[in-house]
Amino acid sequence: MNRTSPKIKTTTTDFPEGLDSGLWFVPLGGAGEIGMNLNLFACDGKWLMVDLGVTFGDDSIPGVDVVMPDPSFIAERREKLAGLVITHAHEDHIGAVAYLWPRLRCPVYCTPFTAAFLQYKLKEFGLEDEVPVTVIPLGGQAKIGPFTLDFITLTHSIPEPNALAIRTPYGTIFHTGDWKFDDDPLVGASPDFAALKQLGEENVLALIGDSTNVFTEGEAGSERDVRDSLMKLFARYTGRIVVGCFASNIARLDSIARAAKANGREVALAGQSLWRMAETARRTGYLAADLNFYEAEDAAHLPRDKVLYICTGSQGEARAAMMRIAYDSHADISLDEGDVAIFSSRVIPGNEKAIAKLQNQLARLGVEVVTTRDHFIHVSGHPARDELRRMYQMVRPRIAIPVHGEARHIKAHAELAKECQVPQTLQIENGAAVKFVDGVASVGGTVWSGRLAYEDGNLLPLNDGMLRDRKRMFYEGAVVVSVAMDADNNVTSAPLVAVLGMADPLAKSPGKSDRDWDYIISTAVNRLPKKSRRDDDAVEESVRSAVRKVFSPTRKPVVKVHVLRSMEG
Repeated sequence: MNRTSPKIKTTTTDFPEGLDSGLWFVPLGGAGEIGMNLNLFACDGKWLMVDLGVTFGDDSIPGVDVVMPDPSFIAERREKLAGLVITHAHEDHIGAVAYLWPRLRCPVYCTPFTAAFLQYKLKEFGLEDEVPVTVIPLGGQAKIGPFTLDFITLTHSIPEPNALAIRTPYGTIFHTGDWKFDDDPLVGASPDFAALKQLGEENVLALIGDSTNVFTEGEAGSERDVRDSLMKLFARYTGRIVVGCFASNIARLDSIARAAKANGREVALAGQSLWRMAETARRTGYLAADLNFYEAEDAAHLPRDKVLYICTGSQGEARAAMMRIAYDSHADISLDEGDVAIFSSRVIPGNEKAIAKLQNQLARLGVEVVTTRDHFIHVSGHPARDELRRMYQMVRPRIAIPVHGEARHIKAHAELAKECQVPQTLQIENGAAVKFVDGVASVGGTVWSGRLAYEDGNLLPLNDGMLRDRKRMFYEGAVVVSVAMDADNNVTSAPLVAVLGMADPLAKSPGKSDRDWDYIISTAVNRLPKKSRRDDDAVEESVRSAVRKVFSPTRKPVVKVHVLRSMEG
């Protein structure tokens, strides 16, 4: 079912002096955080956007599933936006395109796998025939406004991750995207080391790079080693096997399926995103024709020792297949003692509680839980320190600007770049406008960078009043008061008070006038001048203030006051 394009509020943004001339880099997402990437490059008044991704909601914003960067700064200048380049098909790089493209209305550029996956995303919003998508071949080049881009193939946990050599009259900026070095990948091409070494001979101005695994020594590791380990692990079990992994990791999907086949098991997929990624991979040649998957419903009749389920939800997502299986609410998959759940993925920071909840519930069913602590079942898609050193040795930039990391990641990455003899490093966060002058980078100002939440077809700033109230209600509770007043502006009966999500502090002291809702609210109204009592806003504010004082300083609930007036004299 097609969704309508979301409505959105606009925000006036700052504009640093000189931002219409020379060369600039302005991140609106993904700098100072992991995920939700939105990078802008300016050259003589024209703009290039690299990636447009989402992150996902948590307890800090109850009820919000999808969060994305606020593009107001560039949306206000969209006539100068030459194009959007997507480096790869992970949600934190591609997920916001369908939500935000109607505000940008620019051409989109990406390689074949990413383009095929993007079509699914656009179709959900009825945009598949509206967004102009140019497909760039692997290792190809694109001329976009004043920018000439070379797409350089690297490896990651999804097919076709691309680094970008962004060439301008002021110098070349190398944007790594998400990457690692896997010299012998199971799916897709090997890293284009020749292109990287050639780039290193060209006096690269700046490297803007992935900081995710900067605290990890050594190298990320190869998917081929994971496949061998999974084959041995699956051989241990005679019950049902359920494997949770990231849907976008096509190499892992392939590895799990082949390890299952080697152990005489049929493979079923549980989760829409898995089917979507598998179909995209098959259409683009990254999933072999001999790998066939059952629907979970069709696999239900298979013997316990002949089936393996690959499931979404390894991060503890409430609506994903793994959580529904754990709580025995999945229509087609049930587990019990003797079965095993294998988490072939890393824990994304912030998901620890949700994953622990999921694994504890599986344990209550008698299911054995296997994680990376127990067996070698996962390698990262991001570079560890030795790979970062190797990249700097090849590209040899004059400036290093770490991104795709929190503040501590960016600091550690900058220190590592200095160890690699990079002359200048710059530590920034979202909204920093970085200018390049005579081979030196500096922060020339800031622009607006915020976050938007997707809510019932609308995109709302996270500081929107509705979301603020929801957060306060989640943590502090709410009070709803109805006050009936007659035509003479007097309170006619005892007010109705509903205390929600917390204990009523006056419930234990009935009959005490100063600790009685009727007395407190009537007093708040009666102390108003007669003229003010005719004003609903004045009555509401007086009652709201009196109610808040009852809870202060322990709580600050949301207080809603309804004034009901009789028109009879």
